[in-house]
Amino acid sequence: MITFLYPYRNREVERIKRSLDSLALQTDQRFKVLFVDYGSKQEMANDVECLLQSYSFVNYFYLYTRFQPWNKSKALNFAIKKCDTDYCFVADVDMIFHPELVSLLISKCEETTITYFKVGFLSKLESSKSLAFNKYQIKFYTNHEATGISLLPVKKLKEVQGYDEFFHFWGAEDTDLHNRLRSLGCTIAYFDTAIMMLHQWHPNYRKRETKRLNLELQLSGIVEHNHLHLVNNLDKRVTKVNHCDWGNCISLEDFDNLNKVAVMKMDNNKTKIDYFLFHQLPKSKNEILAIEIKENQEVNSLKHKIKQLMRKKTNRFYDLKTINDMILQHVVSFYHTQPYSYQVGSDLKTLVFKIKT
Repeated sequence: MITFLYPYRNREVERIKRSLDSLALQTDQRFKVLFVDYGSKQEMANDVECLLQSYSFVNYFYLYTRFQPWNKSKALNFAIKKCDTDYCFVADVDMIFHPELVSLLISKCEETTITYFKVGFLSKLESSKSLAFNKYQIKFYTNHEATGISLLPVKKLKEVQGYDEFFHFWGAEDTDLHNRLRSLGCTIAYFDTAIMMLHQWHPNYRKRETKRLNLELQLSGIVEHNHLHLVNNLDKRVTKVNHCDWGNCISLEDFDNLNKVAVMKMDNNKTKIDYFLFHQLPKSKNEILAIEIKENQEVNSLKHKIKQLMRKKTNRFYDLKTINDMILQHVVSFYHTQPYSYQVGSDLKTLVFKIKT
């Protein structure tokens, strides 16, 4: 028996259905699915949960991380902690699987071997079709550098304390896991003798990045930041990562409490922001801090601009994108194990950050 792990957030139902339909057609049914919804919007979560009821092999879990950045490591670690089979397969809602995949996976199960797979990518048009596996036209293929889709021994996963939860947004967590398992003595095998899965098209995360504030939580330079952490773990031959509570996420009770708490109003004055992030936040213990940040109108005033031109002393301000990046960088680096929420206002003129210290 193999457990498929699906980390997920806010993707269209049709994509999920194509993936799970390909599992329903497996010639070997010795598998089950743990589907972890990492904080989708409520309406979409309802639609997904309704769809999944059609598949007897799926167990659905909703995590209350809607107002936190995407973290594939945490979603997978939650599932790993619940996994009761000897082997798991890290899947993806983008994948359409060959009918013989489960049979192949079972034949590849070894206690100290990690197997990852070459994948065929579909075009946008081809991804919208519902065809037999061998009828799809593949646009291009991955190579050995793409490590995300892997067959893993659960005992070894738990020994290294799962995926490194430092990695947020996109990139490096899969390769980092392979590196740490290799340091533990495991063999990493790349299967490329046949294409056993197809990747449905979606917009590239890197191409969605903007230099301006965005409703989608983004942190400038996070891919490079993640890469440095990957290299650091590799250089130090790290095996175990995370805190002892790895695989845990914000509870419903904490989520509700953070939503209810009143916010302290704050503007984008540089001194105020620095004081909050570098003094008030790190010294806070056993309380909830909640702030709403808006741009001070002085920033755009004629008087302020004239003073700047005349090089007179003026208040200094961060723009909201800079503050966004500062808050998210602090969270990623120091506070991601704490219950917290972070939202960009729908008008892109406010930032709301709440955290239970």
